[in-house]
Amino acid sequence: MNRAQREAAARQAMEETPPPVPPELYPEVMRRGARMLRRRTVARRLFWLLLCSAAVAFFVWAMVARPWVEPPSETTPPLTGW
Repeated sequence: MNRAQREAAARQAMEETPPPVPPELYPEVMRRGARMLRRRTVARRLFWLLLCSAAVAFFVWAMVARPWVEPPSETTPPLTGW
């Protein structure tokens, strides 16, 4: 099968419509799909809430701890009175 034949087969497969869902399964499919969407939405919102709260917690910690400031030296006393 050469490239042109593969492309034609792929186009034909994409243009075909999928088989319809049997009428007795339609309510179950809709219920499961809606539940999946709700779960996905809740998970996405929970992820963003967790990410934002972690960013706020890091910001507050950085403002309190100030890790970029060099700690005072404790090994040598300050030189005064020279």
